[in-house]
Amino acid sequence: MKKEFTVIIEQDEEGYFVSEVPELPGCHTQAKSMDELLERTREAISLCLEIYKGRRTRTNLVGVQRIAL
Repeated sequence: MKKEFTVIIEQDEEGYFVSEVPELPGCHTQAKSMDELLERTREAISLCLEIYKGRRTRTNLVGVQRIAL
């Protein structure tokens, strides 16, 4: 059974795409193109799952909100 993860993607001031997986603390990567980012994100998720195997570190993402001030 495949597991699904939420991935937050941003683009920094230098043009790099940066991804973060909120359900797996510390799971993030970056790349110059979106295709490369998605490939690296899959690799990062696999590595994080391997590292966290047997330990409860996965959280449940509740949502994302925009707040105006």
